[in-house]
Amino acid sequence: MCEKIVLQETDAAVMETLSLVLELEGFVVFPLAADTGDLIDYIDQIRPHIIMLDYKLDGHICIDMCHRIKEKYPHLPVIAMSCNCNIHEEYNKAGFDAYIKKPFDLDRLYYIVRKYIAKPGSASV
Repeated sequence: MCEKIVLQETDAAVMETLSLVLELEGFVVFPLAADTGDLIDYIDQIRPHIIMLDYKLDGHICIDMCHRIKEKYPHLPVIAMSCNCNIHEEYNKAGFDAYIKKPFDLDRLYYIVRKYIAKPGSASV
């Protein structure tokens, strides 16, 4: 079984690049360009091991998405991705399990994702 990642990113170029580097590591990536309103249904269908959300400048939409995910799936890891300089202070208060700063350090990206996907075949939601 391949580890599945739902990846929400508003920048198409970043989405494409991030999807590629995660797929090169053996993950199956399910891209999501925006909150389509049926995020929980999407997660129900995909059954991912981890969710990665683009934490926009104000963060409110992303925080709301995180809260909706955690309400139904409290143990599903949700990671914020941001170029905001204060993301390291904000992510935990907003309910995220971790954060990844943009621009991405690939070693750090892989480390954080693997931290929440401990081994191949680990259980998804």
